[in-house]
Amino acid sequence: MLHRTEAVILKTTPFSDADLIVTAFTLDYGLVNTFAKSSRKIKSRFGSSLEPLTYAKVSFWGREESTLPRLTQSDIIKPFQSLRERPGYFFRVMEIVELTLGLLAERETNRECFYLLVTMLNRIENGGLHNGAVFNTILYKIRLLDMVGYGPRLEGCARCGTSGYNFYISHGSIICGACAEGMDNPMKLSLGLIRLYESLRKWDISKIDRIKITRALLAELSEVLNSHIQYTIAKPLKTRAFLSGPRDQ
Repeated sequence: MLHRTEAVILKTTPFSDADLIVTAFTLDYGLVNTFAKSSRKIKSRFGSSLEPLTYAKVSFWGREESTLPRLTQSDIIKPFQSLRERPGYFFRVMEIVELTLGLLAERETNRECFYLLVTMLNRIENGGLHNGAVFNTILYKIRLLDMVGYGPRLEGCARCGTSGYNFYISHGSIICGACAEGMDNPMKLSLGLIRLYESLRKWDISKIDRIKITRALLAELSEVLNSHIQYTIAKPLKTRAFLSGPRDQ
């Protein structure tokens, strides 16, 4: 059966001398691993359309239960080449890719997450200082976590709803002093961070740039999110090793 859809190429793995295993996040089929024959040949137009981060229209052939359908066509919609050429931006975007692969299951359609990824790639490519790679990476983490049901709860105590500022990584939420009796080692959050998180989680993305953010607050939010993500997926993101902190590059 032939399948046609839009896709963002997330990663490729060499296979034999000229072939590739291509992992793509597709609009209609979710995460799909495909086999691209002869795509590594010199001057292959097909191969150039399979660079990581490329947004393309793809076709692949295989039965519904096939674990590795054959990728037969890929036509570039937008290459996002500049994101691959700027190291600072590239590592930020690959953090997004790694998180996407870590949170989404294969072959589960999620159009909302797909359009979020395309939107964020466009924002990072076109962003200035405020809307640069760091800000939009954090925004993507918040929205993706929320969409797949792993978002931290900062809007009141998870047990009684009372407002509080102590965030417990093991619970993924704020727990007030009364409910947290006997619990140890919370992260103390500021009111500014909680308000910022809720704004970034709820505001329409087309209006998100109206929010004014200090670097200190962005750094605080980044630390909380990274700690929450590491606990949620039970391992640190490998791309964090290449990133020294929440600053534009």
